[in-house]
Amino acid sequence: MKTYASFVFAGLAWGGCHMASAQVADTNLPAPQELTAEQDHKLMMELLKIDSLRPGANGMNRQAPNAANYDEAKANPYPTLPDPLVLKNGEPVTTPQQWWDQRRPEIVEDFDREVYGRMPSNVPKVTWELTSTSHEKVGEILVLKKELLGHVDNTAYPALSVDIQLTLVTPESARGPVPMMMEFGFFFGPRPGGPGGAPAPGRVSAKGAAPRPGPGGGPPAPTGPTWQQQLLEQGWGYATLVPGSFQADNGAGLTKGIIGLCNHGQPRQAEDWGTLRAWAWGASRALDYLETDPAVRAKEVGITGLSRYGKAALVTMAYDPRFAIGFIGSSGEGGAKLHRRTFGELVENLTGSGEYHWMGGNFLKYGGPLNAGDLPVDAHELIALCAPRPTYISYGASEGPGAEGQWVDQRGSFMAAVAAGPVYRLLGKQDLGTAEFPAVETGILDGELAFRQHKGGHTTGPNWPSFLEFAGRYIQGQKIPAPMD
Repeated sequence: MKTYASFVFAGLAWGGCHMASAQVADTNLPAPQELTAEQDHKLMMELLKIDSLRPGANGMNRQAPNAANYDEAKANPYPTLPDPLVLKNGEPVTTPQQWWDQRRPEIVEDFDREVYGRMPSNVPKVTWELTSTSHEKVGEILVLKKELLGHVDNTAYPALSVDIQLTLVTPESARGPVPMMMEFGFFFGPRPGGPGGAPAPGRVSAKGAAPRPGPGGGPPAPTGPTWQQQLLEQGWGYATLVPGSFQADNGAGLTKGIIGLCNHGQPRQAEDWGTLRAWAWGASRALDYLETDPAVRAKEVGITGLSRYGKAALVTMAYDPRFAIGFIGSSGEGGAKLHRRTFGELVENLTGSGEYHWMGGNFLKYGGPLNAGDLPVDAHELIALCAPRPTYISYGASEGPGAEGQWVDQRGSFMAAVAAGPVYRLLGKQDLGTAEFPAVETGILDGELAFRQHKGGHTTGPNWPSFLEFAGRYIQGQKIPAPMD
């Protein structure tokens, strides 16, 4: 069965963005520039007046001059982290009001300018189209599946068209609206002319770097109910957002997609947003739609993703306070891992031509001539921006059969979560409650900040039961009965 409907959202102001006033096409605008990632990367280096960058860590060859470090004795050359509760003028932050009114905006500004890039003021509105509905079965649960396209207004630059792909699944027997987890996922179908770009498994992330997820095992074969089935059985729904549908996962795509549309097909400036911030923008626009859907409890929508999509989920959670809970999977460098840690993947991997597009242009400076110790913020402050909302940080084990490996730096992410704790406490919430790195499959789940490693590889799968137990303290689903035969 097919149905069609449209929804328009205007004047939105999440994450510092506002819709441009009247968008008028200029027929004299140039065509989108066609650049390789290497060419675009070189242009940004020239713009920043950078002659050379340090190489990233090599996770595949232990004999290489730039071999990844896995020695804890060498892992913390910059042990002093920026204090999330001290204003730039040196004044301590002692009240929640100071956090919200003064310190939090300072931290957001630093991330905008130096790390993830600044979302422009002219991001156009999105019109949502419901393209199909179908009645299906997931496990033993009957569901309603909706497929949607978010059409981005390209009136100001018709040379590019951008659509956001979103799939929404809710249990049919639910009594009223349900809570929802939104996942950064993959294509549900081709769209001619789109920016394209679900990541290829095992892509080399930067010259000399390990293929993601790094030198550990891939995901183990799934056993038991899928995470989708587990959510449905607990009375939740789920949504799959396709980030590659509106911003490609490569540097060549920066003159296309939503970033290219806002820049009229031209290369970025130094403070312009990168792909992670753009993907987070797309998640916020998907939440705009969910706020209009009567099947969804819009104030109980969470965000999740794995690896680069784990980074995007954490950025989304940090920037959009409407998301109620976060499940951050193996996000590593650029996500929950401390930049200042010289362990596994490094800042220098993110500044190379294979991954620089995830970040704002200014971030390249920290791969040369500056370094991670010069960053005004670090990952603990990104986690702190999620406070006071519950945030669960998930990893696979670093060692053992089928393990994820150490490239993602599980310990460095735990250290970041510990350092975010004072902000949670200031806002009246419970932090991790310990600075002792836990054993594998020992979850730290008592507070609003949670951390757990599972025995599987580069996946969130084995941590879903633990996450749902954690989430159940804050968001109550309803038991969905299996259909009678």
